[in-house]
Amino acid sequence: MNKEFFEAVALMEKEKGVPAEYLYEKISNAIVVAVRKDYGGKDVISCEIEPEKSEMNVYYCRTVVEEVEDPDAEISLEEAQQIKKKYKLGDIVKVKLTKKDFGRIAAQTAKHVIRQGIRDAEKDQILQDFQSKNQELVTAKVQRIDPVTGNVTLEIGKAEAILPKAEQLPDDSFCEDELIKVFIVDVKQTEKGPKAMISRTHPGLVKRLFEMEVPEIYDGTVTIDSVSRDAGSRTKLAVHSKDEDVDAIGACIGPRGARVNKIVEILGGEKIDIVNYSENPEEFIAAALAPANVLKVEIEDAENHVCHVTVPDHQLSLAIGNKGQNAR
Repeated sequence: MNKEFFEAVALMEKEKGVPAEYLYEKISNAIVVAVRKDYGGKDVISCEIEPEKSEMNVYYCRTVVEEVEDPDAEISLEEAQQIKKKYKLGDIVKVKLTKKDFGRIAAQTAKHVIRQGIRDAEKDQILQDFQSKNQELVTAKVQRIDPVTGNVTLEIGKAEAILPKAEQLPDDSFCEDELIKVFIVDVKQTEKGPKAMISRTHPGLVKRLFEMEVPEIYDGTVTIDSVSRDAGSRTKLAVHSKDEDVDAIGACIGPRGARVNKIVEILGGEKIDIVNYSENPEEFIAAALAPANVLKVEIEDAENHVCHVTVPDHQLSLAIGNKGQNAR
């Protein structure tokens, strides 16, 4: 290998983040496998790469034995000592192969390994980027929309991710190059590379939006304890304040409703109810059913979350909610 090869590896380490040692090991192993084919596939080849000297050497290795049974892998003591007097039984005799023997193989192997190294490095980088954004809200760019399935291909950083139709809001309508907010639900490494599962219907999206828009949530003064969402229709957010001087619901709503209205706009008009969280189940259930006037809450089976709620007859539909949202 010439000096330019080692310079190229060093440059790739710097620009692509692929460790040079990783590449040298891959190249060495691949060359050994390739050259070994000329020796019956036997384990008689070694490759040594010395970047500090800009050198790579391939050796044919045989074990010194008293009686040769496998000429491809063994050499007699007498023959070995004709090469070097110091050889003794059990030693490995290494004969350096000429570039004529392995030069073409080495060049092809190096190119292949480097290309593969770049691909692996890029996949690793994408995986790391996705993992750093897991369970987070991100801005993505619409690349294309499948007219048949309705699935949307998005650009997130240097990677692509698919927003399935099932994870879109009912009124979502996108156009190419549009910037949209999505929530990364999970990240997985697959045979085809890193894959991010993204959604616009996940409760986590609403939670992250409030963390962005409400300083009191961001700094920990107000805590989001629970989020229940019927995406595209209504979200209920349970909050409480760690500071008695800070109104948790008021902080989330914002001056003249500015904070919550901005989130509603991002969600395409989805209604958002904000209630006070309570560790007392009866109080919490009553608050969650607002604006219905709850007269009484009886916990029938705490383990299975079963309760009996009493409301005025004329508020029964209000308490149940649209399509049973509150009851669910």
